[in-house]
Amino acid sequence: MDPSQRDFTMDGASGGTLPPGLSEEEALEMQIELTKVEDEIQTLRQVLTAKERHAGELRRRLGISPLAEFKNNISKGWQEVQSSNAYLTASATLDDISHSDAYKKTQETLSQAGQMTSSALSTMGSAIRNRFGEMRNSNTFKSFEDKMSKVVGGGSNGEGPQGPPGSNSNF
Repeated sequence: MDPSQRDFTMDGASGGTLPPGLSEEEALEMQIELTKVEDEIQTLRQVLTAKERHAGELRRRLGISPLAEFKNNISKGWQEVQSSNAYLTASATLDDISHSDAYKKTQETLSQAGQMTSSALSTMGSAIRNRFGEMRNSNTFKSFEDKMSKVVGGGSNGEGPQGPPGSNSNF
């Protein structure tokens, strides 16, 4: 068996074969280095956690609430956005557009269209309201209304099919 094809079973290794082009000695060195790096990462995590706790305690003692800190971060972020090149460029472009003749003409046209639409809808609403008023006063509607009140109300004495109104006799 080729030595580079032997099972790689050092502490923490997968137990598989060595990667091609890597000797057992190189793999061992890399495994040792990996263990050191992982230990350093764990130590750094512990230090970071301790620092975060200490910072939180200092904030608490200074009376800095999480909400105040959040507001401050948002405010700083917004200031950074407003001073960014992209924001300044976009703002200048929008300012140029809003002062252009095409924008002003479009704005006037849309304003006039809105006024015309509003007027047309108002006129149409009045016409519909008037038409319903005419229908309600027509003999046909009054006849229909009388028939419906007799069916629902049970006649002129005010009693319906379930007894006097409001009796809830079906409950």
